[in-house]
Amino acid sequence: MRYLTPFIKSDLLEKMVFLAGPRQVGKTTEALSLLGAEESSHAGYFNWDYPVQRDAIRTLLFPPRQRLIVLDEIHKYKKWRNLIKGAYDVQKSRHRFLVTGSARLDYYNRGGDSLQGRYHLLRLHPFSLSELKSLFPNVTLQNLFDYGGFPEPLFKRREIFSRRWRKERTDRVLSEDVRSLERVEEVSRLEELVAALPSRVGSPLSYNNLAQDLDVAPRTVKRWVDIFERLYLAFRIYPFGSPKIRAVKKESKLYLWDWSEISEPGVRFENMVACHLLKYCHFVEDTEGFRMELRYLRDTDAREVDFVVLKERKPIFAVECKYSNTSLSPHIRYFQTRTPVPQFFQVVFQSSIDWGDADVGGRVISFDRLCDLLHLP
Repeated sequence: MRYLTPFIKSDLLEKMVFLAGPRQVGKTTEALSLLGAEESSHAGYFNWDYPVQRDAIRTLLFPPRQRLIVLDEIHKYKKWRNLIKGAYDVQKSRHRFLVTGSARLDYYNRGGDSLQGRYHLLRLHPFSLSELKSLFPNVTLQNLFDYGGFPEPLFKRREIFSRRWRKERTDRVLSEDVRSLERVEEVSRLEELVAALPSRVGSPLSYNNLAQDLDVAPRTVKRWVDIFERLYLAFRIYPFGSPKIRAVKKESKLYLWDWSEISEPGVRFENMVACHLLKYCHFVEDTEGFRMELRYLRDTDAREVDFVVLKERKPIFAVECKYSNTSLSPHIRYFQTRTPVPQFFQVVFQSSIDWGDADVGGRVISFDRLCDLLHLP
């Protein structure tokens, strides 16, 4: 049972549930488990990628006695919004609807008849340390760091398999999802951008530099990164400003949903922390309704703290990542006296270290203890 299971069950009693997340993160497995172990034929499961099931979806011919109907990847159907709206409005007394997809369903919900008020959106993330410890205590932090949080490579823990899995997953996103959802004439060029992104993780993202490397216009690169974000290959975070610092205003930083693609340990660790904090933000936003943001601190003199978490536009804590360095970053003290961020943590990868005060001066803490302290899902 994944961390969202009880929330999916509860939300289905009120509305449709849209379950979004990266390819191969476990959405289909989760959906099938909700249909029930005894449902060996999965009569309530319909996948738009299976041509044989498309007529049943278009005509809304669902098993009359099947309470839960799962519609997988239906956002690839051009008229899916109107279809879902009609199905829900007419059949909600007989069926509950779980819609899953490997793309931002809220984005691909634009246009057509509005589904506003008819669904709850939940975003399923890869496994985090806290979720692993609660479900699979034999899987270690080092395993998570080495193989990423996606179920298959994480639980097989074989380097060759993991490498092949990453390539096949990326190929499917580019060859199937991009072609189905986006207007991109040269899909092959996106492969070059995918290959270039791991070396840009954690640094201010320059569309101009990427454009020069790829020999395309900067606005083209930005559009392609937008697509990657909508298809859960990458995500960007933006700077947090404060009146007492000369903060950078527009530069974004990019991270990957699969941190195992990054070879340099320090950068991989920073990306892993970014994914954990984004999972925390999405979890609180999706299940409690607060507006959450993940940002970073950086001023024009290049002082930086990697992450700031905002709740209802107010910062609640900041995190600086140091793979092995336990000396407190002077940037923490600088920003603590000049920003409204109430707590600062410096997190290290694998150590029993825990000293200092997050409220005054900064607290140096190991990653596993930070996860426990902040109740990261």
